[in-house]
Amino acid sequence: MSEQTPGKGDPQIAAPTITRKRQNRISWIWLVPVVAALMGLSLVVRTWLQAGTDISITFNSADGLEVGKTRLRYKDVNVGTVKSIGFNEDRSKVVVTAELAKEVSDLARDGTNFWVVKPRLDVSGVSGLGTLLSGAYIGVDAIEGKGKASKATKLTFEGLEIPPAVTHDRTGKRFKLKADNLGSLDVGSPVYYRRINVGRVIGYELDKSGDSVNIEVFVDAPNDAFVTSGTRFWNSSGVDFSVNADGLKVRTQSVVSLLVGGVAFEPVYTARGANKPAPADAEFELYSTEAQAKANPDGEAFDIRMRFDQSIRGLAVGALVDFSGITLGNVTGINLDFDPETKRFYSVVDATLYPERLGSVYEDVRELADKDGDVAGNRLLGGMIKHGLRAQLRPANLLTGQLYVNLDVFPNAKPVTFNPSVPAIIPTVPGNLDQLQQQLSNIVNKIEKIPFDKIGEDLRTTLASTSRLMNRLDKQVAPEAQGMLKQARDSMARINELLASDGSLPVSTERALQELNRAARSLRSLADFLQANPEALLRGRGADPIPGSGPVKN
Repeated sequence: MSEQTPGKGDPQIAAPTITRKRQNRISWIWLVPVVAALMGLSLVVRTWLQAGTDISITFNSADGLEVGKTRLRYKDVNVGTVKSIGFNEDRSKVVVTAELAKEVSDLARDGTNFWVVKPRLDVSGVSGLGTLLSGAYIGVDAIEGKGKASKATKLTFEGLEIPPAVTHDRTGKRFKLKADNLGSLDVGSPVYYRRINVGRVIGYELDKSGDSVNIEVFVDAPNDAFVTSGTRFWNSSGVDFSVNADGLKVRTQSVVSLLVGGVAFEPVYTARGANKPAPADAEFELYSTEAQAKANPDGEAFDIRMRFDQSIRGLAVGALVDFSGITLGNVTGINLDFDPETKRFYSVVDATLYPERLGSVYEDVRELADKDGDVAGNRLLGGMIKHGLRAQLRPANLLTGQLYVNLDVFPNAKPVTFNPSVPAIIPTVPGNLDQLQQQLSNIVNKIEKIPFDKIGEDLRTTLASTSRLMNRLDKQVAPEAQGMLKQARDSMARINELLASDGSLPVSTERALQELNRAARSLRSLADFLQANPEALLRGRGADPIPGSGPVKN
């Protein structure tokens, strides 16, 4: 009901009635902001759902990197973009913030490496030439994931200043080598097997003890199967130059190894279990040379001592101790001592032997020695010395004068009693050079006994007689010889005239030959007649037949 208010002027006039209608319908204009809000919310939700993972990577510099342009690439596929570039707290490093795509967020985990890909020149060659046109980008290397992608587990990374030597997707095995020093090896140096490049050096570091260097190498599949538990590695860097008993030797793996070094390997042993492929991360010793790598195993060392009464010039510490062509050890010390009985100095040479290099022979002796509680080395040397084993200095190289110690059996050597001691004493015999010098000395002594003065006087007398004889021949015999030669020349001339084609002797000879020919024909006719008429020898020849009258009857 509406209320009526009486007017002031005329009380009889009723006041107008005002009726207000209530509007319950909402205007369509409000749909516009609602739709906009829903669209904005959907964009926010979509952006949130598609948003990747932000990670931070620390580099020494931002050379070649640009915000919004530089990409992150994994296996040559774009997986993210650089969002910002800044500094760390002390501004010593550059912090690059990048966004990884949501579908590869699991790349942000332990073991993932990041580095800036740009043109580089190193020992392994030239890389990153494609960035000359496309610009630098951040390379990504991660361990292969399993199944569907998962969330990121690490957001902060330390970027690599150089690309990793081997990426995780490269098949093969890593091995660790321990060496006394690095030599000329470097990251990227090749690894050879039978002079074929099958891998590379991927890292090195000083051992915690400081006594050696740990080198990590990678051998590509399927060649990694050739690395067995019995494989020996050696440093093939540069040129292996050696002068020894075999002469001058120069060996190298390749031209690349001359410049950047290299490592070579080869299976050496064929014992049980030695041919099985070595597991990944197996540790090996890196030898300095191929000869050291292929040498027989050292085993237990055995010290010996030798006394030489002759000069040992040319023998040095490290010289070989050889037995039947097998290197049993090396010289470890050389000293000088004095013998008060003979009043002479002599040399004492110490050496270390490795009897296990003799193979199964030493194994048998060691088993017997262990049963008797004896030292295998003493037992082996005692038996060999009893049968004539002696040490002798021999020239290893005539050009350099180097010597080595040769252990050999001399059946005619004087018997020596072996007394076990530490070090073991091995008897010696003079070297071949000393024997040659002794022989030369004997020859010189014999030559000195020859009476050269008397021989000279006799020779002078003989020469004087010869001179007188030559004078006589020149004055007496020579003129007579010239006359004889002239007469002989005249006689030869007469003989030539006599034997000439128109001479009397050839003509007479020809006539005589003709007469002999006619006589021979007559004899042949007589022989034919007698053969036909043998009775003519008794009756004589009959009358000649008359032509046409038939046979003549006697």
